Amino acid sequence: MASISLRNIDKTYPGNVQVIDHLNLEIKDKEFIILVGPSGCGKSTTLRMIAGLEEITGGEMYIGDRLVNDVPPKDRDIAMVFQNYALYPHMTVYKNIAFGLQLRKVPKEEIDRKVHEAAKILDLEHLLNRKPRALSGGQRQRVALGRAMVRDPSVFLLDEPLSNLDAKLRTAMRTEITRLHKRLDTTFVYVTHDQTEAMTMGDRIVVMKDGYIQQADTPQNLYDYPCNLFVAGFIGAPQMNFIDATIEKKNEQYYVKFLEYSFEIPKEKGDAQTFEKYVGRPIVLGIRPEDIMTDEQHVDAKNKGVIRAQIDIVELMGAEVYIYLLCGDQKLVVRTPSGYHKQAGETAQFALDMSKLHLFDKETEKAICH
Repeated sequence: MASISLRNIDKTYPGNVQVIDHLNLEIKDKEFIILVGPSGCGKSTTLRMIAGLEEITGGEMYIGDRLVNDVPPKDRDIAMVFQNYALYPHMTVYKNIAFGLQLRKVPKEEIDRKVHEAAKILDLEHLLNRKPRALSGGQRQRVALGRAMVRDPSVFLLDEPLSNLDAKLRTAMRTEITRLHKRLDTTFVYVTHDQTEAMTMGDRIVVMKDGYIQQADTPQNLYDYPCNLFVAGFIGAPQMNFIDATIEKKNEQYYVKFLEYSFEIPKEKGDAQTFEKYVGRPIVLGIRPEDIMTDEQHVDAKNKGVIRAQIDIVELMGAEVYIYLLCGDQKLVVRTPSGYHKQAGETAQFALDMSKLHLFDKETEKAICH
């Protein structure tokens, strides 16, 4: 049993600097959970408190049914993988993986069996006699994972383990770590600032900002139903477009108005109870780049809000094109399949898929509808 329960957790540093404030989080047994957010949001501090490397100022933390507030790291049945690998440079790969077991006085035959099992899973068998300086970044990270694996921990804690790798290696290692989680069938808590890692790896993502959990949900739900402007802008690349707008009412129907445009809000987005209090008030319209169609896609105008905009930059990304637009004083990004033919400086029509719009309260930044 390796569930983790954080109940009203606080962390305050000397000088009354509070970095975590009444954090509550339930992590299920065998779940792969990702803590994500910008630098300084408290995600690594939270991970280190789970590990026992940071003292908890207030609240209770349980691993399984056991209160671990005052339990030292070595007795928590956890293994941690760090950003900088933390390998011993004078030891071979074999000895690096075996070191923790040797400290625990595990029998030599069992150490040898576990090291070779981990090396086989991680494709390190041919590297066991090398030292870390003779390894690539990805190989060093696999050694760090192997060292954690051989301890058979109840919980794996991974603190930005891929941030020192180049883009190609990061992609490969993402797949390896996801596969490893399925194979080991244990609880993983993974910290990253990279939302692509979060979206592709986690069963659930916890989005943090300023020591608070903004939203904890599945990747798809975070993408489709962000609870506020911060989550909407943080999850997704390129990020969601935000347009300053207002809501107006005509003939008992509600419209979203920005610049010279006024588009009917689809009825499935809400009713008078949802929109009436926002009539005439400033709101924020959110639309994902892939939900804006180009005129070359010959979209049906039904349920679309057609705008005219000047093309500022066209970026070819291989299978896709990112089109950066200037629409009045608003800057927008469109993501469309490659093959778009218009050039920077031209003016063209684009259509917002109104069934995919998100509206946010400008003052509270909370979602009004999706």
